[in-house]
Amino acid sequence: MQQGFGLRRRSASVDCMTRRLISSGSTFESQMGYSRAVVAGGWVFVSGTTGFDYSTMEISDDLAEQTEQCLKNISAALAEAGSSIADVVRVSYVLPNGADFEQCWPVLRRYFGDVRPAAIMIEAGLSDPRMKIEIETTAQVSAGA
Repeated sequence: MQQGFGLRRRSASVDCMTRRLISSGSTFESQMGYSRAVVAGGWVFVSGTTGFDYSTMEISDDLAEQTEQCLKNISAALAEAGSSIADVVRVSYVLPNGADFEQCWPVLRRYFGDVRPAAIMIEAGLSDPRMKIEIETTAQVSAGA
């Protein structure tokens, strides 16, 4: 690496950072090769999470109910990682139809109204036509964890 551009070699302690993988037990994780969440460097990165109830692998037809289930799934992953919704600093919402986003707002206010993370909403197709929303979060590990 060239020093002239302000680049420095990372120390061995950074390269050996502990990573902990969190699984929800969803069949999607093993089929696609990802984790529900990864804990690294004091942060929890929660993968895009849909409204499937992972215990039954069923999903509601209702967008607000899917949003609620997404956030329950995310909350469970955060708790296992030593974090919570209150520690979320960034959230991304993906909806196949952006015009439907307002239907989610009452649920989102209940979870994030006091937290107010940085956020973005993206309109894009999802991998299963039954999915009406996918939510991804980044949170800090709780101080007491």
